[in-house]
Amino acid sequence: MFLLQNHFSVDFLKENILKSGADKGLLFSKNRMPQCSPNYGFFLYLSVFICACIFVTTAHAQPHNQPGQDAPEPASGITAKSVVLAKHLMVVAAHPLATEAGFAMLARGGSAIDAAVAVQMVLNLVEPQSSGIGGGAFMLHFDATKKSVVAYDGRESAPMAATPQLFLGDDDKPIRFADAVRSGKAVGVPGVLRALEAAHAAYGKLPWGVLFQPAIQLAEKGYPLSARTVQQAGHPQASFILKANPATRAMFFNANGNVKTAGTMVTNREFAIALKRVARAGADGFYQGETARNIVAAVHSHVRPGVMTERDLAEYRTRISEPVCGPYRTYRVCGAPMPSSGGVAILQMLGMLERFNLEALKPNSVESVHLFSEAGRLAYADREKFAADDRFAEVPVAALISPAYIQTRSKLIDPDKSNGRAIAGTPTVMKPAAATDRTLRDTGTSHFSIVDPTGNAVSMSTSIDASFGSMIYVDGFFLNNQLTDFSLAPVDVQGVPIANAVYAGKRPRSAMSPMLVFSKDGNLTMVLGSALGSTIINQVAKTIIAVIDWNLDIQSAISLPNTGSRNGPTDLEKNTRAEQLAPQLRALGHEVRIGDIPGGLHGILRTPGGWQGGADPRRDGVAKGR
Repeated sequence: MFLLQNHFSVDFLKENILKSGADKGLLFSKNRMPQCSPNYGFFLYLSVFICACIFVTTAHAQPHNQPGQDAPEPASGITAKSVVLAKHLMVVAAHPLATEAGFAMLARGGSAIDAAVAVQMVLNLVEPQSSGIGGGAFMLHFDATKKSVVAYDGRESAPMAATPQLFLGDDDKPIRFADAVRSGKAVGVPGVLRALEAAHAAYGKLPWGVLFQPAIQLAEKGYPLSARTVQQAGHPQASFILKANPATRAMFFNANGNVKTAGTMVTNREFAIALKRVARAGADGFYQGETARNIVAAVHSHVRPGVMTERDLAEYRTRISEPVCGPYRTYRVCGAPMPSSGGVAILQMLGMLERFNLEALKPNSVESVHLFSEAGRLAYADREKFAADDRFAEVPVAALISPAYIQTRSKLIDPDKSNGRAIAGTPTVMKPAAATDRTLRDTGTSHFSIVDPTGNAVSMSTSIDASFGSMIYVDGFFLNNQLTDFSLAPVDVQGVPIANAVYAGKRPRSAMSPMLVFSKDGNLTMVLGSALGSTIINQVAKTIIAVIDWNLDIQSAISLPNTGSRNGPTDLEKNTRAEQLAPQLRALGHEVRIGDIPGGLHGILRTPGGWQGGADPRRDGVAKGR
């Protein structure tokens, strides 16, 4: 296999990699190049098997395929944060050590993608419940010289032995979600490292191996457990499974079985060894050899085994394509393409709201939250029906974001009352018809935003899905459970096919929404994205509106209360000003739900003097610039 460590250009990719993509772990979309642009062992004892059969984390405590029913990750409080100003470069990530690692790469003369590799590796170490090399990602890269955007799809894929019946029981009905989510069946072929390697081949400046040093050094010398990690590891249901594995028990718990306190220094030498293999051999050090064998053994030795093979890992391909872009006011907004549903949904929401004078409305007013929620329920209704891997299903992306269709949908918004549950529109005639899939997922996720001194930028959302993913732990990291982002049933009760059904090699629908926003003259204006499952779409749309319509700085925009509808109840973040709107919204016909929406949005905004960086006050992230 080929070690991608040269400083290739996008033109080189177009001219050469298409000829030998199979040798380089790349898969180009039909549009080709963008123009806009250790054995795991049988450690789960019988008691764990019994627990796993009833297990579901806090993030998935509600019935799986019900709208608006996925409870968010546990909240860890709000810490007020101030906007960070810089003239030349900015890094914003979900943990201070990850931000520092990315900043260090830029300080050494590295590019935005160099910083992204370092950030992701450290996040895997310090925020293992959210993302890592055992998961997948969507990334947008902006080339400031060419003023072009490339979308990298590192989403997990279903193994080649997977069938539409993967999650069906002997009675041909979907198995319980609790039995699917923590199982070998749920593990998709990871894509993070292949995506980063492909981007580094085109845009990297520093040697590949250098980018892993911050994470390797922390893993070997020690790093403090964060309060958020401790909180999630200590959840009674999560801790039951984590304690059953000697490695994760030692990582998160004291000898007496109590969860370690935040700030406790720990090491992860298994992860350091795995990263050293990748640093030496490129992504092949993960997709082939010892780590690949260990992943497959872990998946197959689970009490509910999966079907992944070493060949699945060796043949994983990164998909490189155009972003989806559309207008909002005088700006151009670009997001990740399918199977990310975020790009399309956010463009739809913004387009539907453009006819309203949001500038005249106050943030967190009943009028603005009402309009925002009504646009959200319409966009999520389309998401439920149409969003899927467009190589396997007919997804009318162009029709969904066309001005004519968006105007038609916008006319359904009544300023004086809620329309309740929305139904999908008819942007085009689809054959065969698609059934609704109300799956709401992607809760264990992280996002980081980077701008380097030359103006290149990376917006990357990365996930292992549930908190600690499948909870299958291999070589110091957790494997994802992203295949439960597919519909567990391939057809609805009427037998109509569901676009987001499981198929061999297919990638599940995602809500991850890395975004880039450009001014009318083509200059990069915003880099942003978020965590927290299907709420991501609302969070990112909220932030874009807050900056463009309400002229807020990036930190103030991120810090606004989270609200919106995912085509279910209208969610209001508790203990915020938004909570006070509940009576007025109910009077407009909204079913209101008040609860934690602990976000995870990290963004960068261009200013006349440089850049603003903002980190979500609901999480541990920080911005750092120079």
